[in-house]
Amino acid sequence: MTGDVLPCFDAFTMNLPEDTSCIITVPITLDVASNHGVVVASKSGNLEKSYNVSLVDNLLQKPSLEELSKNKAILEDGRTLLDTGIIAVRGKGWLDLVTVALAFQPMISELLKSRKEISLYEDLVAAWVPAKHEWLRQRPMGEELVNRLGKQKMFSYCAYDLLFLHFGTSSEVLDHLSGTGSELVGRRHLCSIPATNVSDIASSAVVLSSKIAPGVSIGDDSLVYDSSISSGIQIGSLSIVVGVNVPKVNDTTENPFRFMLPDRHCLWEVPLVGCTERVIVYCGLHDNPKDSLSKGGTFCGKPWRKVLFDLGIQERDLWSSSGNHEKCLWNAKIFPIHSYFEMLNLASWLMGLSELKSEQLLALWRSLRRISLEELHRSIDFSKMCTGSSIHQADLAAGIAKACINYGMLGRNLSQLCEEILQKEVLGLEICKDFLDMCPKLLEQNSKILPKSRAFQVQVDLLRACGSELTASKLEHKVWAAVADETASAVRYGFKEHLLESPSHVSASAFLDNNDDCMDQSFHPRSVKVELPVRVDFVGGWSDTPPWSLERAGSVLNMAISLEGSLPIGTAIETTKAAGVFVNDDAGNELHIEDLTSIAPPFESNDPFRLVKSALLVTGIIHDNSLISMGLQIRTWANVPRGSGLGTSSILAAAVVKGLLEIIDGDTSNENVARLVLVLEQLMGTGGGWQDQIGGLYPGIKFTTSFPGIPLRLQVIPLLASPPLVSELQQRLLVVFTGQVRLAHQVLQKVVTRYLRRDNLLVSSIKRLAELAKIGRESLMNYDIDDLGEIMLEAWRLHQELDPYCSNEFVDRLFEFADPYCCGYKLVGAGGGGFALLLAKDAKHAKELRNLLEEDSSFDVKVYDWNIFLA
Repeated sequence: MTGDVLPCFDAFTMNLPEDTSCIITVPITLDVASNHGVVVASKSGNLEKSYNVSLVDNLLQKPSLEELSKNKAILEDGRTLLDTGIIAVRGKGWLDLVTVALAFQPMISELLKSRKEISLYEDLVAAWVPAKHEWLRQRPMGEELVNRLGKQKMFSYCAYDLLFLHFGTSSEVLDHLSGTGSELVGRRHLCSIPATNVSDIASSAVVLSSKIAPGVSIGDDSLVYDSSISSGIQIGSLSIVVGVNVPKVNDTTENPFRFMLPDRHCLWEVPLVGCTERVIVYCGLHDNPKDSLSKGGTFCGKPWRKVLFDLGIQERDLWSSSGNHEKCLWNAKIFPIHSYFEMLNLASWLMGLSELKSEQLLALWRSLRRISLEELHRSIDFSKMCTGSSIHQADLAAGIAKACINYGMLGRNLSQLCEEILQKEVLGLEICKDFLDMCPKLLEQNSKILPKSRAFQVQVDLLRACGSELTASKLEHKVWAAVADETASAVRYGFKEHLLESPSHVSASAFLDNNDDCMDQSFHPRSVKVELPVRVDFVGGWSDTPPWSLERAGSVLNMAISLEGSLPIGTAIETTKAAGVFVNDDAGNELHIEDLTSIAPPFESNDPFRLVKSALLVTGIIHDNSLISMGLQIRTWANVPRGSGLGTSSILAAAVVKGLLEIIDGDTSNENVARLVLVLEQLMGTGGGWQDQIGGLYPGIKFTTSFPGIPLRLQVIPLLASPPLVSELQQRLLVVFTGQVRLAHQVLQKVVTRYLRRDNLLVSSIKRLAELAKIGRESLMNYDIDDLGEIMLEAWRLHQELDPYCSNEFVDRLFEFADPYCCGYKLVGAGGGGFALLLAKDAKHAKELRNLLEEDSSFDVKVYDWNIFLA
């Protein structure tokens, strides 16, 4: 990639040609094209494989309308192909390129000695386009490039869905940050900003990686980046300030140094090689450095002629008389190198804002060493710039982290802050250790407000930052125990303490030895069978998962379905005269629990019966002495593949809990069962949210919202789907088992940890998933199934942001194969494998896709028959 662009696109959707070079293009309007590079694609040189790929006939730079028309670069829809600066070279084309690189070392040395330049973007690309060969031969090494690469062809790939953001000018940066690109930027990332009553910072200002002191003003839509702004500085609207570090006067805020950057101006600070001072540079937002004095060039928004007249500057002060170069801002020796505040005073004068006598400032300015933008770009000390930026960000992060710990709310990602702090290496490590010592005070002061899970995670992150990995790993158990405790507390009052109590220390058999007569008299045989469907989720998953759902609202849109004509998940429970609990499952595992005191957490992760044991605890069937006069026989089954993503474990838990509650005449309402399963999963150590059990317990399609608090409240809203909607969904939606397996709890722990750290991207992604669930509900109510497909696609993209491993090469290939037939697709559940939902464009496409998948042995997937479970 070359150039000053930020392209957003899915590279996996591109079908690029082999053994050659290809430039990525995007259709753009002619007004935008006139300021960029344009690719002229052949009308006849398209590849048969893809109508997106065409041979490149020519390359144009900032072409006029006449040039575009003359070169036949205008498409049928009135747009043209923009050169994005992204180049793909594959196969033989890549080998040729490497060969050239290896052979060119002597010529590169000669190039460096002569101080000439070669451009990857212009010269190398021109070698692949015959129409540019004559131009290229006049350039350094051009003849050699033509001879070695000129036989290769170059193609254009038109990426219609590519979002192209160009950052070529300062004004474009501001446009993107305030407009279409605003969602890409955390407006207050890594910032230290004073209380609003001692500063004037516009709400639309973008402040990044900066420290803003009290008594500062920042106007609308301005950008401040990587800077420290001291009291008395005023920044106007639509202005850009980068890398500026204004020192305090005598380290006090009293009588601060005053400086004003006008509206629509840019200000930045740059270290130079061999110079102890940093030079301060400034210009107008819309100044074009290459516009000459004679052709309307400007400085700080004013024509050069007016600037020279107002300040008394002569042309010879800025430009040498030798040479035939154009006189413009690019080569004007205008920026003085002096002490910091004198440079700011001179800046005010050059901008036309100074109240001091012009003669004195003019004399001072003439006496100083001055530098042009052209010289500056050749003399920047990049090492010093990067080091200074790292130290600045480390100091800023340390201040923010200290404030977080001192004041206790900890809404920031401390793990990320520690990464910034550790850029100072030894000193950074000492700072992190100091923060670790502050943690006990944090817990003591904020025990009623700050969740323990979050507080423990902060300690874990600080321990890791300090290099104490072993201690951090041990403390992680407290994090998960705290999540389980908080979940239990939110589900049912007083349930936490009850859950953690051990059952009676008298075993069931010992009790029965002394009470045979009592048991014979009181035993009443009972049997219960509970069968449930599985669930497929359209959107909203993760917003139902603790601790998110304990602190923020969650929304999920899912659907209960039967598979192959039956309800696949169930349990059969019956009372027995025999002592204890007998359990068996469909995998042939059997267990007789005679000593009920053995049922106590934590359970081994490989225990096949930890689900049933946890159900016995959460239903209270052991603690309430319900097994004094009887035993239990529990059989479970789940006729779906392992790791299906259909919520199997949670729904099976719901079946067992519901069955046990029926045996003891407990509260078998769906809401009570759903909440108990939430606790059960924390007890098992698998974690998980409420959407799986809701999906299996409630029939049909439903939109469910949770409201945080004690107790956690769930609101299930069934969608009264019309028969035509049900019929069309069943015709268009393919439920496909991929054969790929991964356990959800492995993903869940990573996502929960990121939430406990307050990962910004994760928080915004889950918020969007919950919002999409509401939009999806409206789409189905309006009978807009195509819109549901778009929502599924966005949900799938968001799931990949939350967990990069929720997809894999096989799944990507499956979705790429299905894409032409579908309006939406995603994996169900946490992803990583299991079942996929493929929503076809219509019934015909669904039938065709199903036939192709069943015939294609390279996929080896199973397409299931299914029905919405409505009863």
